[in-house]
Amino acid sequence: MANPNLTAGGLWRLHHDGQEIARLTVTGGDMPWIHAEVETLPGFEQFRPVFAEQERAADEEDWERIDACCTRIGAALTLTSPDGERVTEFMLRIHGDGTAGWRW
Repeated sequence: MANPNLTAGGLWRLHHDGQEIARLTVTGGDMPWIHAEVETLPGFEQFRPVFAEQERAADEEDWERIDACCTRIGAALTLTSPDGERVTEFMLRIHGDGTAGWRW
């Protein structure tokens, strides 16, 4: 049976200091990655530069910068699955085109 948290249309939520700042609606996956469309909410804009830096680092294959961005994201943000469970460790990329990919 398929994991309902990975089903297309599943809604994951990104939080900062208890405030929901983005909604990630699952569009599919390529294990171990899940892909989604992103709806940003108030509070997200302060993190956009970190995600942009991470995307540039990935394009340049600069693994140290990618790791540094992932550490900053993981320290500041909380991800919850569609069933409301907090994801303790995750690697999240939010792209400039309004899509995201993550694994946990």
